Amino acid sequence: MLVETLTALAAAGGGAVVQAAGTDAWHGVRRRVAELFGRGDEELEQAELERLDRTARALEPGTAADPERERDRQSERDRQGGMWQGRFEALLENAHPQDQERVAEELRALLAFAAGFEGDLAVSTGRAVATDGGHAVTGVERGGGVGGRPARAVNTGDAEATGPGSRAVSGIADA
Repeated sequence: MLVETLTALAAAGGGAVVQAAGTDAWHGVRRRVAELFGRGDEELEQAELERLDRTARALEPGTAADPERERDRQSERDRQGGMWQGRFEALLENAHPQDQERVAEELRALLAFAAGFEGDLAVSTGRAVATDGGHAVTGVERGGGVGGRPARAVNTGDAEATGPGSRAVSGIADA
């Protein structure tokens, strides 16, 4: 298999781990990554689960909409993505030539699984204010045709609704 192909596949794997952390996809991605690296060895799988948990903790959002904290988070996302890319590269490169295609196919299946969970994201939204029966949303508003699509809101603003029938949401609103 071409080195460029392996590198691109490993980069996509690193990105998938980082993107899945903190989302509905996390548990499935976490389990699949551990199985991929563990290759049926329970101890190896457990070690990977612990490594994945450390990644998830490192990527947890802060509670304040602080621009400096967001820059730090982006740096950590880049660092974690690079770390996982390197781990996937090593896994692919160290696989026996007869097994390399199978490992690559399992990584592709992991990527397809993770891609099926991509959803809406709202980050650092403003304040939602609704009055006199009005409706205000800052973030993600999902209609009836969503079909269970995941959504995530991070560092959302305040929401205030005054008056009968008013509705204000800062974050995720299901219509």
